[in-house]
Amino acid sequence: MTREPTAPALRVEGLVKRFGATVALDGVDLTLQPGEVHALIGENGAGKSTLLNVVAGAIRPDRGRMFVAGEPYTPGSPLDAKRRGIALIHQELMLCPHLTVAENVVLGAEPRTRAGRFDAGAARARASALLRNFDHPEIDPDARVGRLPLAARQVVEICRALAADVRVLLMDEPTSSFQRPDIERLFVLIRRLASRGIGVVYISHFLEEVREIADRYTVVRDGRSLVEGRIDETTNDALIEQMVGRSMGGHFPRRAASAAQDVLLEVDHLAAPPAVRDASFTLRRGEILGIAGLIGSGRTELVRALFGLDRPVSGRITLAGRPLPLAGAGTPQRLSQGFGFLSEDRKGEGLALPMSVTDNLTATRLSASVRRLGILDVARQRKHAGHWIAHLGIRARSPAQPVRTLSGGNQQKVVLGRLLYQNADVLLLDEPTRGIDVGSRAQMYEAIAGVAAEGKAVLMVSSYLPELFGMCDRLAVMSRGRLSEARPIAEWTPGAVLAASIGGADIPVAHESSSLTPSTP
Repeated sequence: MTREPTAPALRVEGLVKRFGATVALDGVDLTLQPGEVHALIGENGAGKSTLLNVVAGAIRPDRGRMFVAGEPYTPGSPLDAKRRGIALIHQELMLCPHLTVAENVVLGAEPRTRAGRFDAGAARARASALLRNFDHPEIDPDARVGRLPLAARQVVEICRALAADVRVLLMDEPTSSFQRPDIERLFVLIRRLASRGIGVVYISHFLEEVREIADRYTVVRDGRSLVEGRIDETTNDALIEQMVGRSMGGHFPRRAASAAQDVLLEVDHLAAPPAVRDASFTLRRGEILGIAGLIGSGRTELVRALFGLDRPVSGRITLAGRPLPLAGAGTPQRLSQGFGFLSEDRKGEGLALPMSVTDNLTATRLSASVRRLGILDVARQRKHAGHWIAHLGIRARSPAQPVRTLSGGNQQKVVLGRLLYQNADVLLLDEPTRGIDVGSRAQMYEAIAGVAAEGKAVLMVSSYLPELFGMCDRLAVMSRGRLSEARPIAEWTPGAVLAASIGGADIPVAHESSSLTPSTP
């Protein structure tokens, strides 16, 4: 007797979804086998996140069919999807900040006592068991999610998806806020789930991650599934060309060696407890200074303290030879002094989501569109916004489109565009390319290199080492609240950066060869 082949864990046929005049999905096909990790690859706005939201029951398609384990599948809501074993880990976290970690993890499947009440102890035990996969002892199951850093919240989001009886796990940029140790722990967990027959759809803009974890791939462009195959039978260059429809060449812009220019920003023994204990560096005009470090090292808190969001208690900040007061210096003062800040949390801090693309792009320099009598010149404001929409390749129906309706990558371009329009002298960039596809990332790099070439000073915090090695003139490492000496990028290797991050000391750099090359994002 011939044995019937196992039905796909998920099959999608000809999915179509329109939002007004915008075609988000234009006949997408996808087949996911049980126990397979299937990468979904494409630029921002290609339709990847829309596809996952359709499968997860959050969006209803206009046309097409779906099957789960061979059975027709038409979810009416995310709860319907969860009951069929479909779980989605969102790129933009969908957590309840006022609830605890444990309450978020079991949300929708709350354990009950015999009396029918919420069983807080069982919820705490379930959350603790899932958190052990990530070895994050600082994440307390009883802590309010809203008080956790972004990377910790991403761990909670993943644990919540795993708390259900999952048959198909949809992962949309799950590592966007992770350091390498967290990525490795996540990959161990994904392989464990796949060995149990769970199918995983994995979206990532980092092709080295895709190559490491995925079995097969599908490329999506302009809402259409173009090509699929085994990941080990293609190259990164071929994938990129299929994604963007053209050859990308080098991913990082060619930059002339940074000529010695005037010191614009000098920071001397700055402390902003508890996260920042001691940070000193100089930043010259035309320079890009990178800051590496593990999550919780104090790197984000350092740039927040420089921008007046966190309060330093000691040290000195000198701008163009002029000391800046620490006491009473907030964000308005820093803006007027020529600082611009890009937050790692674009949804919570970087954007006014209900407002238009135009309003977000011009928010920190609105005076340029105001007439003498104090009246806003809307046409002039829209013209300014249109310039940056075109310059950064922001995909929007119009400048009046609410920024919340853009893809995550296009939202990130809007955040950077605001700093460029603001004409800030010192750009403080915290994870500037988080959630950005390869093509968009190259555009962002060109824009950042361009402002440095104009004589601006750039301080870039990033978890992505190829980005730091490909873009920066010098690099310093933050560890346990202390910043190492900044050295020319040629004197660092990935191993030395990791050693300095873990060791908490200014590790002497060994000039060993490395497989990490700046041209491979």
